[in-house]
Parts: sequence; C-alpha cells; structure tokens
Amino acid sequence: MTERQRQAASRLFCFGLGYTGAALAGALRSEGWKVAGTCRSPAKRALQIDAGIEAHLFDRDRPLDAAPAVLEEASHLLSSVPPDAHGDPVIDLHFFDLARLENLAWVGYLSSTAVYGDREGAWVDETSKPRPTGEAGKRRLEAEKRWLDLWHGFGVPVHIFRLSGIYGPGRNVLDRLREGRAQRIRKPGQVFGRIHLDDIVSSLKGSIARPNAGAIYNLSDDLPAPPDEVVLYASTLLGLPPPPETPFDEAELSAQARDFYGENKRVANRRIKEELGIQLRYPDYRSGLESLLDETARPLPS
Repeated sequence: MTERQRQAASRLFCFGLGYTGAALAGALRSEGWKVAGTCRSPAKRALQIDAGIEAHLFDRDRPLDAAPAVLEEASHLLSSVPPDAHGDPVIDLHFFDLARLENLAWVGYLSSTAVYGDREGAWVDETSKPRPTGEAGKRRLEAEKRWLDLWHGFGVPVHIFRLSGIYGPGRNVLDRLREGRAQRIRKPGQVFGRIHLDDIVSSLKGSIARPNAGAIYNLSDDLPAPPDEVVLYASTLLGLPPPPETPFDEAELSAQARDFYGENKRVANRRIKEELGIQLRYPDYRSGLESLLDETARPLPS
C-alpha cells in the first residue's frame, strides 16, 4: 500500500465527539488520520474545529445535514452516542445512509456491560447471554441489535464494545474527592468493573488493526472491586480524610445511580487480550488512580 492509499484509508468519522470519541479521534490524528465527527452544541463544535477536527451538529432533532456525503469519505466509523427513550438516534436517523456505505473497513459501537444485567457478583464474558435488568441495559441491548443488523443485512463491518465504568483525566474519583462530591457508599458484596480511557483507546485501535466484523468485546479491567474500597484508596493517595461510610439504603442517589448499584457482576476481558493482543496499561483501579495523581495534585481553580 502506498502512502497515498494509506492516508485515503485512514479517515475516521465519529458520531459523538465526547469523552471517549474525542480521545480516539485525538490519538488517530496524532498518527496522521483525518478525523470528522459530530457534537450536540455549537459551542462544542467550535472547540473541535479549533482543535483541527471537522465537526458537524447532530442529535435526534437535528440529523447530520452533511450525510451521506461526509460519511462516504470515511474508512472507519465510531458511534459513542447513547440510546435515548426512543432508541438509537444514529440508527434511527441514518441507518440506510450507513447501509449504503461500501468503503468502510471498520465500524465500532460503544455499548455497555449493563446489557448483562445483575449476576449477583458472578463472572460474565462475551458468550454470556445478555439479561439486562435496568432500563439503560435494555436500551443498549436493543441498540446493539440494530447496529448488528447493518452487519448481518448489509455487510457493514460492525464491532460491539461493552464498556465498564469509564474513568480517566478529568473524570475520576480523585477529582470528586478534592471537590467534596465523592460518597463512600457501602453495599456488602457489591463490585463494579472499570476501564481507563487510555485502555479504551488502545482496545479500539487494536480492533481497527485486527478487524473481525460481528465481534463483541468487553472492555473492563482485571480487578472488579467494591466502590467504597476505591474511594478509600483514592483518599489515601490524596492524603485526605475519606468521606463517611454511608449504607446504600441511606445514600442520596439519582434513580440512574440507584439502578447502577442494582447490578452486581464481574466482567471478564480475556477476548481483547487473546484476539486483539491488548495488554492493559492500567489493569486495576490502583494503577489507574496512581497515574492520575499528578494531574489532581494541581490546586483547584479559585
């Protein structure tokens, strides 16, 4: 492949230039990729344009006005847009635009481990039958099916990534502790999986390098852990007194957060290691939080 051919085959379109989508876009741009994508607000669109990314406005009430032309330029496509009460906005508004694309080498859809539902702390992997118990998981599973319809019906090379709780720079328990927003909620037996932003990006890049259309991958670290244990460790790193322990039944939580605590499972990640050759940079919350410590050591803005 010539350099010109390589560059022509290195164009990412990202529905949703949010926390994860923007991270992948930035990583690929540093390697010479051309990147375009969508934002929900004019302000965020302006920020992406300033960063050198071709950005378009998109949400359920505002279809991508540049489709299908801008999509036809892409060799790779990622969607990080979550489903809403009506379904997946990207699929609902642009299914047939996507189905007609002939030049896509890879498509990624960012889903959630919520599709597995509550397993009372048991392990799940990609062969486990999804049994979503919360509304978020049910929406995610339906969205996965719609994306995979593009693969089964039209040969669009879709890959599904089921993410555990995402953390990284600017989105982590260290920040919440320093800002006085963290809670140390105790629910005996409860564990959650997590995945650092850098390891998400590495996994997505690994899949791009080794496409396997129709594949489903769990993105989670090696150590599912109780949430109160994570808060306690983060407090120790910062040298701050931990928040008081609060029993789950007494905690002030949003309905969404309470549903999140209603699911208890351990998520296996063997497939990304065996099929994509991924070696997690942050295999547990300890290494991940330690890597973020320097960032959070800076004084808070006055």
